[in-house]
Amino acid sequence: MQSIEMNPEAAVANLTRRSWAEPWKVKVVEPLKMTSLSDRKKAIAEAGYNTFLLRSEDVYIDLLTDSGTNAMSDSQWASMMMGDEAYAGSVNFYHLEEAVQKYYGYRYVVPTHQGRGAENLISRILIKPGDFVPGNMYFTTTRLHQELAGGTFVDVIIPEAHDPASEHPFKGNVDLAAFERLIEKVGARKIPYITIGATVNMAGGQPISMANLREVSALAHKHGIRVILDATRAVENTYFIQQREAGYAQKPVATILKEFCSLSDGCTMSGKKDALVNIGGWLALNDADLCDEARNLVVVYEGLHTYGGMAGRDMEAMARGIVESVQDAHIRARIGQVEYLGQKLISWGIPIVRPVGGHAVYLDARAFYPQLTQDEFPAQTLAAELYENSGVRAMERGIVSAGRDPESGKNRYPKLELVRLTIPRRVYTQAHMDVTAESVLDLWQQRKTVKGLKMVYEPKYLRFFRARFERL
Repeated sequence: MQSIEMNPEAAVANLTRRSWAEPWKVKVVEPLKMTSLSDRKKAIAEAGYNTFLLRSEDVYIDLLTDSGTNAMSDSQWASMMMGDEAYAGSVNFYHLEEAVQKYYGYRYVVPTHQGRGAENLISRILIKPGDFVPGNMYFTTTRLHQELAGGTFVDVIIPEAHDPASEHPFKGNVDLAAFERLIEKVGARKIPYITIGATVNMAGGQPISMANLREVSALAHKHGIRVILDATRAVENTYFIQQREAGYAQKPVATILKEFCSLSDGCTMSGKKDALVNIGGWLALNDADLCDEARNLVVVYEGLHTYGGMAGRDMEAMARGIVESVQDAHIRARIGQVEYLGQKLISWGIPIVRPVGGHAVYLDARAFYPQLTQDEFPAQTLAAELYENSGVRAMERGIVSAGRDPESGKNRYPKLELVRLTIPRRVYTQAHMDVTAESVLDLWQQRKTVKGLKMVYEPKYLRFFRARFERL
């Protein structure tokens, strides 16, 4: 038989198309409960068509959130046995502090039970009634803490962020002209800080570029305005900088992360995402006086300044998780799995937020169900339909999450009406992504017959967690 030779260029091209695999292997498995269609119909009805109110035991593939749902490594589990549970001065706090200083670059660290604890601290310290807090799109708990402190959130993200079909590579960028107009309108003294989400959750997990953050930082500091980073998924953001922004392709993610954080004055952090733990977070600052205020308040709302609502074992696991999170092989595989699911849906013509984001694939519920008005809750409907179809649990990110204007009491109507398929880190296989994609395809093919929902119970705050619905 005649041998076939491949030229070197073709061989290299062929290699770049080879499958990738996760940089870890499975040691322990958790059996999942398999349910029938009738089981799921009953479960979602009893939950008031709110996926947050489902029992986890009734969920097959849980894509509700990547917050605290990640799989910890053998090293992290081993570290749990090294918890120093002293009330004051736990050695684990100092390990956590050292990891944050080394990889994020901030001087001072105040631990909190999770990210919203840090949001509460910074809001109470910096915001006065009547202040304005600009940001690159709102996040639910962040905005609520700002409002409870007497502030008003102002969205200054670029217009492309509100367009699901836009392929802008950095849809998390700040509209500098909009930021400057706000400064001129209300005065810099009324703006204690600008909050920068990285990545931007409500926009579809979209990143902000290094160049844009550098310009934001320069403009803010020119007017004496602080830059506070929501660093919850900053490692994912820096991966996109590495992949998409000129001058960073050869730099490791860890190096980019430190440069990125250096453009801010502090950060809030939910360690339940990038840092690969089930609970915990921190507020990091560079200003000694602000840190002292935060340490005073954390004792009131969280715990002593050397544990802040966390057990020693959780701080140790988070310190190790930070080290694992900035490894290029890890973050490449993490975002690669999200990309796999997103590209599969795109290939079938299913409308999602593009380009595919860092932690989740976002279905465009408006395009899915154009027959439904926002008052018929298309994203909430799609999330309920997905669970009923296959046992996959997702999250609404639309009018329900947007809530009501605190002054008028009227519904906010966001331009984006999305369902978030959030991928926990190191948990599910490619086969789970295939099952999810095929369920979405099935719903897409049945989309014209679907009717919406009506809200029958609405809590006062963050209604998306506990609201209940009925079918129209």
